[in-house]
Amino acid sequence: MTLQQEIITNLRCKQAINSIEEIETRKKFIKDYLIENSFIESLVLGISGGQDSTLCGKICKLAIDELRYETGNDNYKLIAVRLPYGKQFDEEDCKDALEFIQPDITYIVNIKSAVDASYNSLLQSGILISDFAKGNEKARERMKVQYSIATMNKGIVVGTDHAAEAITGFYTKYGDGGVDIVPLYGLNKRQGKQLLKELKCPEHLYTKAPTADLEEDKPALADEVALGVTYDNIDDYLEGKSLPQEIKSKIEHHYLKSEHKRNMPVTLFDFYK
Repeated sequence: MTLQQEIITNLRCKQAINSIEEIETRKKFIKDYLIENSFIESLVLGISGGQDSTLCGKICKLAIDELRYETGNDNYKLIAVRLPYGKQFDEEDCKDALEFIQPDITYIVNIKSAVDASYNSLLQSGILISDFAKGNEKARERMKVQYSIATMNKGIVVGTDHAAEAITGFYTKYGDGGVDIVPLYGLNKRQGKQLLKELKCPEHLYTKAPTADLEEDKPALADEVALGVTYDNIDDYLEGKSLPQEIKSKIEHHYLKSEHKRNMPVTLFDFYK
């Protein structure tokens, strides 16, 4: 088995999908998980205005609506959380995403004062963190807020991780990577677009250039620039297609370098097995 085949198998990728079947399967997963864990009443999801949180939010809301109808339990809810650092550059996209998703509750928590306080506390202790490290502070602060909201609402935190993100490790460890449930797992980026198209999402929310927008020195830096490969390259790789060796090597380097993000903390029994 080649490394490409191993990655495709590990990340549960498909060459092609049926949009309606995928939507139904992922809704069922959410509903079955909530029924199995009867103490859970809410799903908490951060909304960025980008493709992944928009898709995840819509599928979660459809699942919650169906679950309320099927069980007669009106306590089930989707809580959307906007988590800007100061003013968000794509503010209108966030509003459009929320309009499309129609969450039951929306909170807006500006993380700027909390992140700046952390940055300044470190600085006062003689630790000057880089802009990149401060970006990770933002991601972890956002996740901290979501868990606080989940705790107060008998909830769990939903993640937007999918195969095109998992393969590169393009997320913050214990930030946007620290969640309870990941309904988009196994999908690549173009398949996510396919599902949003099926769900009649406003086109501009999934055709915009994806960006984590964490670094202040590089505002709205496109994911593809940061990664050095395009999402089309990554999707082709995950669909088992041939790619130029240089691009293939870059993708595999990202995968191998970020292996620690896809695993639980290492014990001595893991290391010496």
